[in-house]
Amino acid sequence: MTREFKSMDGNNAAAYVSYAFTEVAGIYPITPSSPMADLVDQWSAAGKKNIFGTTVKVCEMQSEGGAAGAVHGSLAAGALTTTYTASQGLLLMIPNMYKIAAEMLPTVFHVSARTVATQALSIFGDHSDVMACRQTGFAMLAESNVQEVMDLSAVAHLAAIKGRIPFINFFDGFRTSHEVQKIAVWDFDDLAEMCDMDAVRAFREHALNPERPAMRGSHENGDIFFQHREACNGVYDALPAVVEDYMNQVNAKLGTDYQLFNYYGAPDADRVIVAMGSFCDVVEEVVDYLNANGQKVGLVKVRLYRPFVSEKFMAALPSTVQKIAVMDRTKEPGSLGEPLYMDVVNALAHEGRTDLTVVGGRYGLASKDTPPSSVFAIYTELEKDAPAREFTVGIVDDVTNLSLPEDPNSPNTAAAGTIECKFWGLGGDGTVGANKNSIKIIGDHTDKYVQAYFQYDSKKTGGVTISHLRFGDSPIKSTYYVNKADFVACHNPSYVTKGFRMVNDVKPGGAFMINCQWTPEELEHHLSAEAKRYIANNNIKLYTINAIDLAREIGMGKRTNTILQSAFFTLANVIPQDEALRYMKDAATKSYLKKGQEVVDMNHRAIDAGATAFVRVDVPASWADAKDEGQGAELEGRPELVKMVRDIMEPVGRMDGDRLPVSAFVEHADGQFEQGAAAYEKRGVAVSVPTWDAASCIQCNQCAFVCPHATIRPFALTEEEAAAAPSAIALVPAKGKAAAGMQYTLAISPLDCMGCSVCVNVCPSDSLKMVDQEAELAQQDVFNYCVDQVSDKPALGDATVKGSQFKQPLLEFSGACAGCAETAYAKLVTQLFGDRMYVANATGCSSIWGGPAATSPYTMNKDGHGPAWSNSLFEDNAEHGLGMLLGHEAVRDKLLADTEKLLASDADQAVKDVAQAWVEARNEAEASKEAAAAYVAKLQEIAEGNN
Repeated sequence: MTREFKSMDGNNAAAYVSYAFTEVAGIYPITPSSPMADLVDQWSAAGKKNIFGTTVKVCEMQSEGGAAGAVHGSLAAGALTTTYTASQGLLLMIPNMYKIAAEMLPTVFHVSARTVATQALSIFGDHSDVMACRQTGFAMLAESNVQEVMDLSAVAHLAAIKGRIPFINFFDGFRTSHEVQKIAVWDFDDLAEMCDMDAVRAFREHALNPERPAMRGSHENGDIFFQHREACNGVYDALPAVVEDYMNQVNAKLGTDYQLFNYYGAPDADRVIVAMGSFCDVVEEVVDYLNANGQKVGLVKVRLYRPFVSEKFMAALPSTVQKIAVMDRTKEPGSLGEPLYMDVVNALAHEGRTDLTVVGGRYGLASKDTPPSSVFAIYTELEKDAPAREFTVGIVDDVTNLSLPEDPNSPNTAAAGTIECKFWGLGGDGTVGANKNSIKIIGDHTDKYVQAYFQYDSKKTGGVTISHLRFGDSPIKSTYYVNKADFVACHNPSYVTKGFRMVNDVKPGGAFMINCQWTPEELEHHLSAEAKRYIANNNIKLYTINAIDLAREIGMGKRTNTILQSAFFTLANVIPQDEALRYMKDAATKSYLKKGQEVVDMNHRAIDAGATAFVRVDVPASWADAKDEGQGAELEGRPELVKMVRDIMEPVGRMDGDRLPVSAFVEHADGQFEQGAAAYEKRGVAVSVPTWDAASCIQCNQCAFVCPHATIRPFALTEEEAAAAPSAIALVPAKGKAAAGMQYTLAISPLDCMGCSVCVNVCPSDSLKMVDQEAELAQQDVFNYCVDQVSDKPALGDATVKGSQFKQPLLEFSGACAGCAETAYAKLVTQLFGDRMYVANATGCSSIWGGPAATSPYTMNKDGHGPAWSNSLFEDNAEHGLGMLLGHEAVRDKLLADTEKLLASDADQAVKDVAQAWVEARNEAEASKEAAAAYVAKLQEIAEGNN
């Protein structure tokens, strides 16, 4: 058969196949599975037909639990039904999954496997969610890459229908779900040909129907439940043969060799890794390298994980194997071993092979990158007479010492001739979108294999994005970050000044391009000594491009992505320049024509300009011996906060968190972090920031009111405070009776501003305008002085728009999108009530910008009071918040009871007086603060006297 080739990601592949076999989709979005349901919804709306000749009926529910209930009901009524989910969303479906499996209903849950939230939420990938479902009775099928998702998703649907057992069809979240590859696509006619329509008919005839009524979901007592539960054994015993038969049918059509367990490597291997998911492709690269260099190693890829067929597993193992390392992408604290390890040990015992050495390793939690160096370390460990029984790779565990040592200079195992590129962008700047276009241009217009993976940090717009692109004439199995790049581009100059280790990933002789407005002298000033040494000593070709000013001249504002994409095509030389420019223009026309020819022409001009706008920088010989400057300034603040900032936040902020050891987190093992760390970030990612014209300002404070990031704030200064202020401060007499004799200023933090222009747009007197960030850097000292040294003026802080902004915001510098209205509201709440707030935060945007590890934007006032913040789940924040209230009231009731005992005792009357004052004022917001402070002070006075 002939199949069409298309560039797509794993989510697209799973959605495409599932649509063919689906009549009803009960959905609820959760990252990173959401695109699957979205695509099915789009295709349904467009009238796309499945193999039964109908369009899919899509129903979005109120929660994942609701979606599972809808799936269960739809299946019961005789419709082939599908859903798409991950992480806690999948776990919320577990109660229904037990029912669906026991009732033998043929559904497929497509899961982009994702970390289950534990001490912290993570949207990234591992197998902790699917492993939590292995007891439900669902069969489980795993894929390693996008092509396998396309090929084997069909097996899950076909086997579910014929075998009468539901399937979890899973692949790694983000690493596979969002990785773009050029793959061969099924024709629906071929899928229909393999579908057992007799089994479909039997399923429909067995469905609930008032014309042939039956009952499901009865209750049973202990006299019969056990026996009834065992009655399904034969169906599960028969299922592996069904899966195997469909794999063989797929193999016959495609020329592949899919098995329940696939072996890859030397036929006489002595050391073997067992794994499933995207890690298998990395292992294959290393297996090829080691075997080509005289070693004998291999890999067993687990495809059908449930039911786990021990004899098929043994058949896949070479008879020569002596040592096995089983790799799990999950952690089960307190267990003797992770799930796949325990299954392999049990399978070997069941087959009488207890003579083999079997060890277990953990890797890749929350999408932790697992490069070839990790695989080399595993095979090296297996060479030992007594390899570690339990270990980790990809991290440094200096606490329990379970991690294996890895060589950062391990061999490059990528296929010969593969071109690797890496792009450092800013969330929302178009870098990711441009690179998706690039990969599709190359994939769709050349015979090359392509791969694209997009790495994000937890911030929204304004966070770091890293695009990893590969192109080659051989299949690409490199499911890990690009770390030996031919071309690296920095699209935001702040990453250079922050010291990101970007150039270190460029291969000797490769190219490094920086988008900036700097002269060569300014570039030399901003580059770190480490970067200079690396550039000079590795013959790196250094380029700069001023896409910032060029975009403004063309009329594209802040959108530099098209210019930078054009420069990439010229410098990378993956395809001829004239062809690349033509394909880019065609893509731009298709994307922007609906916005008008002027927008299309603007993008075409940007493409032409970018192709030649870069400048080669002459690298001075002196850079080879560049000297490191002194350490950064000493941080001030609470010692425990400063320590957390130094040990965790700063390395994470430099995108260097992968190198942090386990010991950095021991003090935070329960997931609790200090508040107020975001004030230390000073990311400086805005190209343009506001400048204030004091003369025309009417002091309405609306700009501060709407600022989403609390980076523009009004202050009223006394005569002494004004005299001590930095020279760059602008002051005018403060308006209003309460501010008589004071000076007014509007302080702006250029290094915290996101450049959204909301303040400029709302200003009624046109007193603000946007200028280049560097022109306003002197205002940073003004802002810092006002925040740290200017006293609160309670008389000014009333509950009006103007007055509220004289109150300290206890939410500042969050990672929310530039211009986000949500944070402006939340910030205002903290100004009004923040010193006595509990926050029960539902998982979502507000938990991502509100609770990044070690970088909390919630802070405290000078008295050490501020919002106490917690996130439980998406679904339970109301209940979680109610629990906080109940707990708080219980603590206060205990204090009240103790106080009443004190009042009834013969204690000193002075103590009784302050205690009684607190009892009377305890339910009044402001009065209780003074009463509580006096009560605590008196008790401390007595305690100190007793000592």
